[in-house]
Amino acid sequence: MLSAVGFGLMAVFAKSAYAAGVSVDGLLVVRFGLAAAVLLAVAAGTGALRRLSRRAVLVGLGMGVFGYAVQASLYFSALRRLDAALVALILYVYPALVMLVAVLTRREPVSPRRVAALLVALAGIGLVLVGAGAASGGLDVRGALLALGAALTYTGYIVVGDRFTDGAPPLALAAVICAGATAALLVVGGVRGGTALDFTATGWLWLTAIALVSTVGSMLLFFAGMARVGPSTAAILSILEPVVTVVSAAVMFGELLTAVQVAGGALVLAAVVLVRQPREDAPRERVRPYFNSLLIRRSASGLPPV
Repeated sequence: MLSAVGFGLMAVFAKSAYAAGVSVDGLLVVRFGLAAAVLLAVAAGTGALRRLSRRAVLVGLGMGVFGYAVQASLYFSALRRLDAALVALILYVYPALVMLVAVLTRREPVSPRRVAALLVALAGIGLVLVGAGAASGGLDVRGALLALGAALTYTGYIVVGDRFTDGAPPLALAAVICAGATAALLVVGGVRGGTALDFTATGWLWLTAIALVSTVGSMLLFFAGMARVGPSTAAILSILEPVVTVVSAAVMFGELLTAVQVAGGALVLAAVVLVRQPREDAPRERVRPYFNSLLIRRSASGLPPV
C-alpha cells in the first residue's frame, strides 16, 4: 500500500515540477537517470546484477528504449494537457488490455469473468472521457490520445516482458530498464539540440521526489510487499494508486471529478479487481505465472504509470 501511495503521488509531483518550469524532456531524463543510478547500485550491492543473463540484459535495455521511454513520454506529456486524475484513470485500463491480449493469444482462456471485466473497463473509460468533456466544455482529444497511447504502450511492454524475461531478478531488471530508458532519452534529446537542466531549486526538489519516492522507493516497497503477501494480494492492493492520484490532485490543485467521472472511475477499478482476482478453481501453476509477470512488469515501470 505504501508503494501504491508513492506511485500515486507521481502525477502530482510532475504537475508541481511543470509549474516550477521543468520540461517533459528534462523530467524524464532526470527521473530515469537518477533512478537508474540508485537501482544499479542497489542491484550490484545485493548481487542481483550478477544473476542477470546476457539475454535478459539485452531484452531489458530494449524494453527501456522502445517501451518504458515511450510509455513514460506519452504519460507525462498527457499530464501537461489533462488533469492528473483523468490521466490516472485512463491509464489504469491497461490491466483489462493485458487480459485481452492474453485471451487473443490464447495464453488465457475466455471466461465470463474476463469478458465482463473488459466490458466494465470500456464502459468506465467511456464515462470518464464523456464526463471530462462535459465538465470542461470539450475534451482535450490530444491529451486523451496521449494517455490512451501510454496505456497501449504499457500493455505491449508487459506482454513483451512476460515472454522474454521470465526468471530474471526483478530488481536488476528494473535497473537495466531504467538505464535503457535514460540512454534513449539522452539520444533523443541530443538530436533535438540537448535537454535543458537549468531548473530552479524547487524544480529539482520535485524531480528528486519523482525519482526517489515515486520510482525507486515505490519499486523497493513493492518488491518487499509482494514477497510477504504474495502477487495476487499485491495486485489487488495496487488499485490504491489511482485513488491516491485522484485524492492528492483534488487537495493540491482542486481537480474535482464530476459524478459521471466518479462512476466511470469506479467501473475502471472494478474491472481491475475482476482481472486480477484469480479463479478459486484454477490450478496454482496456471494462475501464478500470469500474476507474477504482470506485477513484475508493472513494478519495473513505476506507474502509472507510469
